[in-house]
Amino acid sequence: MQLSLETAKIALFQVTPIALKAHLTELLMLAAKAVAPDQADLSLLLERPKSAEHGDFATNLAMTLARTLKQNPRVIAENLIRALPTSPYVAKTEIAGAGFINFYLSPAAKHAVIERILAQGAAWGHCNDGQGRRVQVEFVSANPTGPLHVGHGRGAAVGDCLARLLGATGWNVTREFYYNDAGAQIDNLTLSVQCRCKGLTPEDPTWPENGYRGDYITDVARSYMAQEAVAADDRQVRGAGDPEDMAAIRAFAVAYLRREQDLDLRAFDVHFDIYSLESALYSEGKVEQTVHDLVSSGHTYEQDDALWLRTTEFGDDKDRVMKKRDGGYTYFVPDVAYHVDKWQRGFERVINEQGADHHSTITRVRAGLQALDIGIPQGWPDYVLHQMVTVMRGGEEVKISKRAGSYVTLRDLIDEVGLDATRYFLAARRADSQLIFDIDLARAHTNDNPVYYIQYAHARICSVLAEWGGDTTTLATADLSPLQLPHELNLLQRLSEFPETVQNAARELSPHLIAYYLKDLAGDLHSYYNAEKFLVDDETVKLARLALVTAARHALYNGLQLLGVSAPQKM
Repeated sequence: MQLSLETAKIALFQVTPIALKAHLTELLMLAAKAVAPDQADLSLLLERPKSAEHGDFATNLAMTLARTLKQNPRVIAENLIRALPTSPYVAKTEIAGAGFINFYLSPAAKHAVIERILAQGAAWGHCNDGQGRRVQVEFVSANPTGPLHVGHGRGAAVGDCLARLLGATGWNVTREFYYNDAGAQIDNLTLSVQCRCKGLTPEDPTWPENGYRGDYITDVARSYMAQEAVAADDRQVRGAGDPEDMAAIRAFAVAYLRREQDLDLRAFDVHFDIYSLESALYSEGKVEQTVHDLVSSGHTYEQDDALWLRTTEFGDDKDRVMKKRDGGYTYFVPDVAYHVDKWQRGFERVINEQGADHHSTITRVRAGLQALDIGIPQGWPDYVLHQMVTVMRGGEEVKISKRAGSYVTLRDLIDEVGLDATRYFLAARRADSQLIFDIDLARAHTNDNPVYYIQYAHARICSVLAEWGGDTTTLATADLSPLQLPHELNLLQRLSEFPETVQNAARELSPHLIAYYLKDLAGDLHSYYNAEKFLVDDETVKLARLALVTAARHALYNGLQLLGVSAPQKM
């Protein structure tokens, strides 16, 4: 049974790379209905083969049908190929191995990607998966007790890339920073600044046991005693100059360090739409209201003079204390209140990018939200947890900062290797994997440095186009038929994979996939550049090659934008 292209509802020459995969899937589904009309809920897998020798796409559909049809998979594959509708995008099909069907795309299908890229420009790779739905990405959320360290930097890089990816795939994104400005750590900060105000040093026997020892504490104390003003929440907080006024010291120290962290983030090209304060959850009664609602839900009990939440009813390994004997709340209680607030603000989706040390709070927060029974879906919110970062220089670990004392700050890295390398290196690995940040590699202007390697590919294309001196908009109408060389076909295939890579990176909350893709794309471009001349005498060949590398420039630029890394025109 041969089905017509009209039956498959194909719009000729308007197929995007993602739609091309859907197109092939539709052809296979139609063929499967012809070969196995009684087969319901058919599962079809269409993937890119690891080797170009095996075509552009491959499917194991014949082997999937073999058990039901009780036939040899290769026989089923032959029947499927005979039933496939014809398509201008498929040059040929082949049967391989035990019954795989390999698809080889036509030159028209491969060349079409250039036309799409040149037409879409900065929008290339974007889609509308999110359909304008609201998503909040909370990230960094550092305690305002000191400069941001390199771990915060990794959270900032990953979180900002997630926000960029979600925005590129059609979500309405809100970036939010949550300040833990209440609790014991802020008490320790206040005591530390007070000691510095009185002229004490960490070596003094009266220094607080859990006090902060970095030189930045001296800076805070000096500004407080000089009655300087710092901005926080659109208001000025002025130092009182009184070393005994603990409330004034507390307010000033938090405002001072919030300003410092904000300056660090701006230097890192990270910006937020909303800043939330833990203290506000208490002052506005949201913590008390959440506790009241949890008690009313019937999922709490009192034991040993403490209030407990039955988190075991929601998947936890044991119940958790909510309110301690001394009347204070355990740390996950305000987190539950904060997420209730997020839900009430109308975020359909919430993603928390945090350090791996927050892993233990996930089940408790979700249990608290489910216990409230206010319509929050199970598994809400999503979490992306990043592992630690080890900073290396000269083969040895760098452990301390001149300013912070006990750790490497984000500003240290930016000053050492620059914004681009810092952002790329912190986002270029899976968030849940340990990261070694090699300062020497990040500073190197060699192909071993991946960010340099990618940016150099973009700069090389810009150099070629500048030497040509023509109008790149005219390349949209170039004859692309000369693009038949292996390097050209490899580059075309890589370009066609970009939209799906962006989709997958957003869906899987994995910005490192963009970094991997860009490195592979840069490798294809450099190989092509080293093997062929672009500005050849043959005008048709020249314009075709310039159209191809211009498309590659767009993909490199758009991918770097998703990582927050610049795309220089000269290097």
